[in-house]
Amino acid sequence: MNKLPYIYIIIAASLWGIIGLFINKLYQYGLEPLQIVTIRAICAAFMLVLYLFITNKTLLRIKLAHMKYFIGTGIVSFAFFNWCLFVAIKTTSLSVATILMYTAPAFVTIFSTILFKEKLNSTKLISLALTFIGCILVTGFLQGSQHRVSTIGILAGLGAGLGYALYSIFGKYALEKYDPMTIPAYTFIVAAIGLIPLTDFNKMMISFSNINVLFYALALGLFSTVLPFIFYTKGLSKLESSKASLIATLEPVVASIIGFLVFKEAITLSKIVGILLVITAIIIIREKAPAEVQQNNNEIAKENPM
Repeated sequence: MNKLPYIYIIIAASLWGIIGLFINKLYQYGLEPLQIVTIRAICAAFMLVLYLFITNKTLLRIKLAHMKYFIGTGIVSFAFFNWCLFVAIKTTSLSVATILMYTAPAFVTIFSTILFKEKLNSTKLISLALTFIGCILVTGFLQGSQHRVSTIGILAGLGAGLGYALYSIFGKYALEKYDPMTIPAYTFIVAAIGLIPLTDFNKMMISFSNINVLFYALALGLFSTVLPFIFYTKGLSKLESSKASLIATLEPVVASIIGFLVFKEAITLSKIVGILLVITAIIIIREKAPAEVQQNNNEIAKENPM
């Protein structure tokens, strides 16, 4: 058995999981969530376009009429879910924010039932229930006010899950027209163009006079955006998409470990059980999905923007 594809997926999930290391450092230097989203989009766009320009220029060709797909993936999804995720990290913790973002499969299930008329079977209902219960436990809602996560943090985390899910919806249409490598490239480009007018760019550029800010910004774009995507795509090319997506659930586990070890986040039995329930829900929905739905959903995973 060739173990390399498995290693690629594990590396990708781990790199997505350490995003909090760079986000929290940028917060320490006074940057705000919207500025960090803009930085991530610009850095990722530049690096991925450069990568494609060197490896396969043809993947950078698109029709102007199809720009609507990338407005959906870039602005409605990527920019929105990243802003929500970074707000959630700032107002809650890395582990809580990441696990709330992983409510995305539940949102995808709901949207797919409405938009694509996919059947809402017992497996999906069980997955939705586990996700709901897991999120309640992770946010400390049943433990009293001293352990409870702020309302803003919960809403931001769920918003991240919603935005992440919307990427799959818009991406499903884009995949009918373009290669999986083209979609994230233009997602990042459109997101960067859309975010720049909304961001205090002058203040952000002043921050870049600090070499540490520049380092963590580039690290965010490279190590937690572009590299994990490339590794995930390479692994997916040699591995069943269902297996790849299951291995990728390592991301919230890594994020939780980083939160506990590096940022000294409080660990409780309730939070551990909640994380396990959400991960179980993800595994159930991906492992038991009908073949045709599994294929569609996992094709989207080829351009996972996390």
